[in-house]
Amino acid sequence: MDQNVYRQYIQILKEELIPALGCTEPIAIAYASAKAREVLGEEPVHITARCSGNIIKNVKGVIVPTTYNLKGVEASAIVGAVGGNPSKKLETLSDVRPEHIEKTRRLLAENFCNVELIEGESNLDIIIDMKGEHHTALVEIVYTHTNICRIEKDGQVLLDKVKSPDHGSAADRSLLNLDDIFLFVRELDIDDIRDVLDMQMKYNYEIAQEGLRKGYGAHVGPTLMQHYPDSVELRARAFAAAGSDARMNGCVLPVVINSGSGNQGMTITLPIMVYAEHLQSSAEERYRALALANIIAIYLKSGLGKLSAYCGAVSAGASAGAGIAYLYGSSRKVIEDTLVNALANVSGIVCDGAKASCAAKIASSVEAALLGFFMAQKGHVFPAGEGLVQVDTDKTIQAIGRMGRVGMKSTDVEILKIMIGQ
Repeated sequence: MDQNVYRQYIQILKEELIPALGCTEPIAIAYASAKAREVLGEEPVHITARCSGNIIKNVKGVIVPTTYNLKGVEASAIVGAVGGNPSKKLETLSDVRPEHIEKTRRLLAENFCNVELIEGESNLDIIIDMKGEHHTALVEIVYTHTNICRIEKDGQVLLDKVKSPDHGSAADRSLLNLDDIFLFVRELDIDDIRDVLDMQMKYNYEIAQEGLRKGYGAHVGPTLMQHYPDSVELRARAFAAAGSDARMNGCVLPVVINSGSGNQGMTITLPIMVYAEHLQSSAEERYRALALANIIAIYLKSGLGKLSAYCGAVSAGASAGAGIAYLYGSSRKVIEDTLVNALANVSGIVCDGAKASCAAKIASSVEAALLGFFMAQKGHVFPAGEGLVQVDTDKTIQAIGRMGRVGMKSTDVEILKIMIGQ
């Protein structure tokens, strides 16, 4: 494998597989607000949070981590300003204490923060405009959850980076393709990525266990365990769903994300871990299966964008299916056919925001991936020309990306209008 491409792939994984506390959209708002408070240098007296529609959609129904039961853009922005630590980025709320929550509740009741909709090029855009007694501050995040592209104080520009989907990344995602992905997994020196994958397994397994033990939200994971016959297939679905149950409904344990999403990180990781235990796979097989699934998921999402009307659990579930196929020692063809079968099945699931029902969509996506694998094992695959399936898997992935990124734009607008009552 070309060593430059190899290094780029390692960098892509290190950039994407990072820890986050709770749903990444409210955390991104809190991070921007905490940074604005740092720049302001005094207590704020008012916050205006301007957000793109997909940010508003994904924050509306999910509990802001560490707040027990608060939801929404306003709560995210206020708690970030009151108790956030911007140096911790997607774990910015990890230092929040009860007195910060109490102050947040009081400021919410005083209409301390107002929200405005941004209509622009990026589906991920957050602008925090903060006013104090003597100063003003502005912080903007765009394209990715931690990409601060603009900082102002008292109208003076302190930072102004080019607004580009690739800006701030040290890796070139345009290099992603299945030929190189399979070469990468075969030639991977596991020590180059071991610490990242170890953290992903540890964090994501712990929150799944928490979701199964305590029950959060709609209890999708525990319901699966209680009402379906026990099997490895059932546990793969239930563990992934339980992690989302906990994460969407206030659990303060961190997860390791993929493509900006903790739900996607868990959907990839947990089914592979369940199957690796069931098959008594070696540590090396487990690492390579996780590397394969994670990099395929990033490849899928690079065509879809971070946020859209396309449910990210679908691409993550399909990628987990590819990782499970790898654990079984499957050929490249079976792994690719698993991807195609899963994507041809459930790519119509829409994203209507982050909330408790994400866990059910995860369970459905993992189930579709497993069905896709079982079909592929027997030599059955949906052929080119049926729906979005193309002549090869790379082209099918590109078609899915086009459908989600371009074709579902108007769907995204209507979903947001329905959610906000327009």
